[in-house]
Amino acid sequence: MSRLAAPEIVRLGVRDYESVWRDMQAYTDQRDSDTPDQLWLVEHPAVFTLGQNGRLAHVRDPGDIPVVHVDRGGQVTYHGPGQVVMYVLLDLRRWRLGVRQLVTLLERAVIGLAAQFGLQAASRPDAPGVYLGDAKLASLGLRIRRGCSYHGVALNVDGDLTPFFRIDPCGFPGLQVTRLADHAVLPERQAIATRLANQFTLALQRHDQIHR
Repeated sequence: MSRLAAPEIVRLGVRDYESVWRDMQAYTDQRDSDTPDQLWLVEHPAVFTLGQNGRLAHVRDPGDIPVVHVDRGGQVTYHGPGQVVMYVLLDLRRWRLGVRQLVTLLERAVIGLAAQFGLQAASRPDAPGVYLGDAKLASLGLRIRRGCSYHGVALNVDGDLTPFFRIDPCGFPGLQVTRLADHAVLPERQAIATRLANQFTLALQRHDQIHR
């Protein structure tokens, strides 16, 4: 069996959240068996997003930051300048992936990236995402439709973290949040986004080799 093609990397630059979300839905709905898998790398202006079963009570003080109700899993999180967001548009059947396995691969990608800066990040069984100590470094949220995934992972790189104080991050009151810039000297965000995509692709290809 031939090796599956690595996902295409699509760099969107800075784009408003809602238009990218609608584009992800359209891409997923229009897919067929030949549609390539893609990783979308993007940065959003400030926005709070609340998952489909999220509780509005966790958005404590949004102020002038818009709140968008979306179709991913999970509770509330923040996206804004200084984050690297990677959306994973994958045909899960093609890769023989379940949802839990995809979450694990995304977590491994962030952990592998952090290790490149000498940081020991980890996942937690009780709350998806990646943590440095007790502080959350990256948030995960996914939607599966027609056997395909969209949404993905948001990694805090060097942005302002104070908007997280206005919410209960991921539904956990008082959860600490951190960013890479507080722990390491970093290259530019575009280079970090590339490293994250590469780490995920490597994890995905290892999974494919094992499960072929």
